[in-house]
Amino acid sequence: MKHLYRKWQAILMLVLGTMVLAACQTMVPKTAPPSTPTQQPDRPDTRPDDGAITGVLPSDETRHRIALLLPLSGKDAAVGQSIANATTLALMDTKASNIRITSYDTARGAQAAAQRAIADGNRLILGPLFGDDVVAIAATANAARVPIISYSNDVGIAGNNVFVMGYVPAQSIDRVVRHARAQGITRFAALVPAGTYGQRASSAMLSSVKAAGGTVVSMQSYGAGNAAITAALKKMQGDSAYEAILIADSGAAAVRIVPLIRANGGTDARILGTELWNTERTLPASPAMRGAWFASVSDGLYRQYAAKYRAQFGSDPFRLSTLGYDSVLLTTRIARDWKPGTPFPMDRLRDAGGFIGLDGAFRFGRSGVAERLLEVQQVGAGTLTVASPAPKSFAD
Repeated sequence: MKHLYRKWQAILMLVLGTMVLAACQTMVPKTAPPSTPTQQPDRPDTRPDDGAITGVLPSDETRHRIALLLPLSGKDAAVGQSIANATTLALMDTKASNIRITSYDTARGAQAAAQRAIADGNRLILGPLFGDDVVAIAATANAARVPIISYSNDVGIAGNNVFVMGYVPAQSIDRVVRHARAQGITRFAALVPAGTYGQRASSAMLSSVKAAGGTVVSMQSYGAGNAAITAALKKMQGDSAYEAILIADSGAAAVRIVPLIRANGGTDARILGTELWNTERTLPASPAMRGAWFASVSDGLYRQYAAKYRAQFGSDPFRLSTLGYDSVLLTTRIARDWKPGTPFPMDRLRDAGGFIGLDGAFRFGRSGVAERLLEVQQVGAGTLTVASPAPKSFAD
């Protein structure tokens, strides 16, 4: 398994060797504008959406047909286009001549987009981005024996023909908890926002701390506004003292919350965060955040990718656009032994050795959710450093 990992890591580094190694920022603005690149010869095709299925694309005897389902219009078009651009880069960098990717806009209806994609003869669906869209198309795709590799992080949609590739909060929480426990921390607390994400973070925190041999001494949820957060922290003061506290919220929220923690009983507590922090550029600039830990995919290869992306498309990528790039790498690997025109070999997605991409190693477990090898980063004075590197392979 280690040999397989090293082999694919070397291949990826060879691919990335073509990239422009210009300086770039690690963190990417959440509000990056949509790109308007010049059409490239090997860019994914875009299927027009006229609201009806009026025929199929011509047959292709030498290339695999892959559908890319993303919001390419409307309020989420910027992130959808960023992911689509990433798939273009992956096709260009791998020089994959046996794959044809066609884009379908989910903004006007995911189910209609999936129906058209299947009618066009696509054997694999990359996307959609949102869990609700996956639910809308799952039955149609399953009936046609077309697997879905979704960019969502909703683990509840995984199973049967649906694979979830997004960054799962439970995994980052478990990684940072295990790191904290290895440093001798035993008593944990957590602040979680009200809502679905907070509920899932709460469950993950309880499970991870228990498995690591620690104790959750307090857990509080909060609504919007500093008053709600302060009220939650005051409730914590009546509980046993905690050595570390998880903020299951964005990095921007953490920058605002940590001073409140310091003023309400958590003077010396270690601050812990989730994968959401990886997109927040203000963390290193905040003195209150120094020493905080959060688990995330590595940014090592992302820096090269972001420089290449800017050179090609003239704008910054969204951080999660690497999911699009890595899904194409995964597809090109499997396509080497996959005969065009035949069903996608879904069992190959469950390779125990996993796959390697810009975001490091990952593999799909029995549930269909991508398991990732994460690193722990530490916030310093103007910098982020690696406090605990990601494991080299799933065997470690």
